[in-house]
Amino acid sequence: MTHFSLLFLFFLSLYFFLRGQETPTKAATCRLPPVVSQLVLFLQKPRRGSWTKGRKRKKPMKDSNAPKAPLTGYVRFMNDRREQLRAERPDVPFPEITRMLGNEWSKLPPEEKQRYLDEAERDKERYMRELEKYQKTEAYKHFTRKVQEKQKGKRHRGDVGHQVASEALHEKDAEGKDRTVFDIPIFTEEFLNHSKAREAEMRQLRKTNMEYEERNAALQKHVESMRGAVERLEGDVMQERERNGLLHQHLETLRQALTSSFSTVPLPGSGETPTLDTIDSYMKKLHTVIVSSPQEHESLINTVRDVVNRLDR
Repeated sequence: MTHFSLLFLFFLSLYFFLRGQETPTKAATCRLPPVVSQLVLFLQKPRRGSWTKGRKRKKPMKDSNAPKAPLTGYVRFMNDRREQLRAERPDVPFPEITRMLGNEWSKLPPEEKQRYLDEAERDKERYMRELEKYQKTEAYKHFTRKVQEKQKGKRHRGDVGHQVASEALHEKDAEGKDRTVFDIPIFTEEFLNHSKAREAEMRQLRKTNMEYEERNAALQKHVESMRGAVERLEGDVMQERERNGLLHQHLETLRQALTSSFSTVPLPGSGETPTLDTIDSYMKKLHTVIVSSPQEHESLINTVRDVVNRLDR
C-alpha cells in the first residue's frame, strides 16, 4: 500500500472519530496495515474527560467587625491615579492602565513616593491600635469561637489544611495584599503587568540604593576631611593654650615688678600704694592723674620715668 493510501486511511479514521460516527470494526481493521490498524483502534478507545481542575481555594472567613486593614503605599498611589488616568484615557483597557500606573510608580520621584509610604505607615499604626482594642471586645471572642468551630469541622472531614484564628482576624489586611498579588490569576495579562511593575519598582529601588551608596561614600570622604580639619584645629588650640600660659606667666611677672617698683610712689591726693591685688587699678589711676594735669605733676612724671627705665634694664 502506498504512502498516499496510508495517509488517506489516517484522515478517514480521524474524520469518523471527530464526527462521532461509527468507525471501522476490529474485523475490518485487521485487513488494514498494522500501523493504520493500531491508529484506528487507538482512536476507538474511549477518551477520558478533560483535565481535572485544581481545587479552588476557599476564602477565609471575613470578620465584618474587624478594623479596616491598611493599604500599602503602592495601592494608595494606584487608587489616587487610577480614576484620573481612566478619565484622561477612557479608551485604554484596565490591564493597560494597571501597567501604566506601575511604570509611573517606578518612575515617581523619591520625595513624592515617600508621601504615600508615610501615609501607609500612619494607616498601619492606626490599624494596629484599632486591632489591639478590637481584640479585647466580645465580638472578637465570638468570631474566634466561630473560626475554631469551623476548623474542627474541617479536621473532622479529613481536611489536613487548617487555619488559625489569628489569620482570620488579619484577613482584611491580607486581602488588600492578596488582591494585588496572590489573587491575580497566573499568566494573565494582569499578572504579567503586575510582575512588570514589580520588576520596574525593584530596578528603581536598586537605582535609589546605588545613589544612596554613592552619597554615603561622598559623605564618608567629607567626614574624613572634617575629621582631619578638627585634628588640625585641636593642635592649633593646644599651641594657643601654651602661648596663653606663657603670656599669663609674663603678665604675673610684670605685675610683681610694677608692684615692687611703685611701692614707694603714692598716688597724689589719696596716698594709695600698689599691691599685687590692686596693681591694675593703681596703674589706671596713675595714668589718669598724669594725663589730666601733667604740669602739676612733673615730679611724679619724672619718678615714673625713672621706674620704667629701671624695668627696661
